[in-house]
Amino acid sequence: MTALLRLGAAWATVLIFLAVGPAMMAGTHPIATSMLFIWLLGVILWAAFGVVHEAEEIAERLGEPFGTLVLTLSIVVIEVALISAVMLGKTAVPTLGRDTMFAVLMIVLNGVVGLCLLTGGLRYHQQSYNLQGASAYLALIIPLSVIALVLPNFTTSTVTGTLSGSQAAFFSIFTILLYGLFLWLQTGRHRGFFVPAFVKVGEDVGSPLPHHVRADGSTTKRVFLLFANILPIIILSKSLATILDQGIVLFGAPPALGGIVIAMIVFTPEGISALKAVAANQLTRAINLCLGAATSTLGLTVPAVLLIGLLTHQPVVLGLSGVNMVLLSVTLVLNILTFSGTRTTMLEGATHLSLFFVFIVLVFSP
Repeated sequence: MTALLRLGAAWATVLIFLAVGPAMMAGTHPIATSMLFIWLLGVILWAAFGVVHEAEEIAERLGEPFGTLVLTLSIVVIEVALISAVMLGKTAVPTLGRDTMFAVLMIVLNGVVGLCLLTGGLRYHQQSYNLQGASAYLALIIPLSVIALVLPNFTTSTVTGTLSGSQAAFFSIFTILLYGLFLWLQTGRHRGFFVPAFVKVGEDVGSPLPHHVRADGSTTKRVFLLFANILPIIILSKSLATILDQGIVLFGAPPALGGIVIAMIVFTPEGISALKAVAANQLTRAINLCLGAATSTLGLTVPAVLLIGLLTHQPVVLGLSGVNMVLLSVTLVLNILTFSGTRTTMLEGATHLSLFFVFIVLVFSP
């Protein structure tokens, strides 16, 4: 019943905005803009929780790491749709892709990871996870984040922070190929890296459930419902992007706030899934969600943003500011240290959260 109500609200909102959306968004009154934003934000977040629910139902049938992979890829599709909606709008926002990707890394690698480790430490004192999986994620996150967000500041073919057409094309191809190789290894040869260390691939934990204990509904039905929840988000993303841009101008908010809002919309449901996994003492699944989200963002969002820039001839600024490069460096080093052993404690969680709060402060007081 809840799923039908959620779908009904999402698609009703789509029909309303397709019919009279431009007229509703024509005004510039702060209260009207705020109400429209809250309405769209609520509907999109509700639909995003629907995406998470259906992805988790599919996960029960596919087992790990396919389950978290379906959820992560679904969320990244939403992220790309939201960024694309803003980039294809009337007002050029050359830094939006950079701000969103950086916000995702800070929210996921510091905020969500910190909450997970702190919550797990409070409840279980120490939690174990599969070190090989976390190391594999970080082996991809570190070079991709540096290439995408730091290297453009030091190239000389274009102005600081941007890439030339040939650089953008080759970096995109390289990123997609590397991410594709990672997915192939994750779901094939090295699948065992992404299940709990005490579980062997093929055992009950992490394997598809037998037919008689699966959740109600066929896998085909769940896939259909997954896309039925994703489509309203993609369609409404254009309207949300317009209202978000109006709100930043009206209230004089920092430009980077747009990227943070998109990142929070996209990863709030996934973050809640990670916290649920930690509460059930499934730290490996939580790490798959967190580090997998960061990996997918870098592996898929960067090429998408660069492709849109090339097709629309828009400048795409990827290079971070000096302060944010320092923050990214500390975040990557901290994650290496956190996931260098086989157990985690509250201390690592508190440290990650402290770094996340530093990021928030710097957004409003750079």
